[in-house]
Amino acid sequence: MTVGMAPPRVLTIAGSDSGGGAGIQADLKAMLANGVHGMSVLTAITAQNSIGVQGAWELPEEQVRAQFHSVVDDIGVDAVKTGMLASSAMVEVVASLLRTLPPSVPIVVDPVSVSKHGDALLAADAMAAVRSEIVPLATVLTPNLTELGPLADVELETIEDRELAAKLLLDVGASWVLVKGGHDVGTASVDVLHGPGVRRSYSAVRADNRHTHGTGCTLASTIASYLARGYDVPGAVGAAKEYVTGAIAAGFALGSGIGPVDHAWRFKGSTS
Repeated sequence: MTVGMAPPRVLTIAGSDSGGGAGIQADLKAMLANGVHGMSVLTAITAQNSIGVQGAWELPEEQVRAQFHSVVDDIGVDAVKTGMLASSAMVEVVASLLRTLPPSVPIVVDPVSVSKHGDALLAADAMAAVRSEIVPLATVLTPNLTELGPLADVELETIEDRELAAKLLLDVGASWVLVKGGHDVGTASVDVLHGPGVRRSYSAVRADNRHTHGTGCTLASTIASYLARGYDVPGAVGAAKEYVTGAIAAGFALGSGIGPVDHAWRFKGSTS
């Protein structure tokens, strides 16, 4: 038997979604679909389905640290994606672990604060900790319009406010900030990437499909996957935007609420 070459290794540090549409489950599906080996550190367990989040339980610091070192010390890592961090204490634990990685390992930060259904996934006092502890470590920060204002501590009333918020987050230490436009109105979904001397828009026709659970997790994980494969940041974001657009178009009903995006859409030959 011939032993194959190992694919790039991507680690997700996030919460679990028992319904399988978001969180760790979405991350690992997206990583597999985009050509990397996914690994995981669970920060929290949720009871979650298509209707909402019925419960969430943070894991002890000892378990989070053990998972991280078990993976990193033996297997190694080529990129990291963070998601649900739940509390300021967990933010500090994860930040301390990320600081042990070589500077060459890109980190994609999805600053998750609420679920698709509006349920809180980050304690009210934890956003400041994310800003001070995690944002400076981010190669790419991926806030949506719900997260952007609180994360930058700016009221978002105009397009100019979004630009200011992105600049402030760059000033805090993020290398790149991708402001996601999925919560905007209009026929197109426009994400705007801000970086060193760069402002680039990525536009896609908005799908007529409400089954979008897991979109943010999937986008961030896919960006991390392409960074691990050697893409630069604008290229990784472009590849991820294309993949997520197809996954949203192919999203399907599951349960009685909001269904997930389809991570396997490329393997089905159609988004219908």
